[in-house]
Amino acid sequence: MRLIGLTGSIGTGKSEVSDILRTLGAPVIDADRLTHFLQGRGQPLWHAIWSRYGWSVLGADGALLRRKLGHRIFQDSEERRKLNLLVHPLVRSAIMEQVAKMSREGCPAVVLDIPLLIESDWRQNVDQIWLVYAPLEAQLERVMRRDHLGREEALRRIHAQIPVDEKIPYADFIIDNQGSLEGLREQVKNLWHKQNTESE
Repeated sequence: MRLIGLTGSIGTGKSEVSDILRTLGAPVIDADRLTHFLQGRGQPLWHAIWSRYGWSVLGADGALLRRKLGHRIFQDSEERRKLNLLVHPLVRSAIMEQVAKMSREGCPAVVLDIPLLIESDWRQNVDQIWLVYAPLEAQLERVMRRDHLGREEALRRIHAQIPVDEKIPYADFIIDNQGSLEGLREQVKNLWHKQNTESE
């Protein structure tokens, strides 16, 4: 089974590409969705976060206040690093469980949608890296609109990751998301078709 690592940077449109791949029938394991599940009350990651931060990042019902936690860690790179040490092992384990299940089911290729694939050691564990690209100004506009943030806060979140231009040398394929949605769909469809053809 071939593992395809799908990544990008905040605001490049990786989630849109992931959704397109699903419509094409691609099996996609989404690290963000798994993280959100594991952050649910009573789940392993929820317990780890509660142990570290207490009620300061939880609502009255015990649910994790993701925006509050996000604001806190994007202000402090060391705090972000420590949180990642809690998050990544649990999410990795959950991803590998799903990969093993899909392998048993005979899937020829699986897409791993992982935002920090290049920043982490995941890049050694995939067969290909697909990078979704958009220039900084496009990222900025999308993050401000999507998350209802001011320019300064949006830039802080973008700069918390490796700049997307620096990720290009690691990529086997670049998905250019500067044009229309239809153009993006066509790129993704062609790339997935090429992948399936090579797997046969």
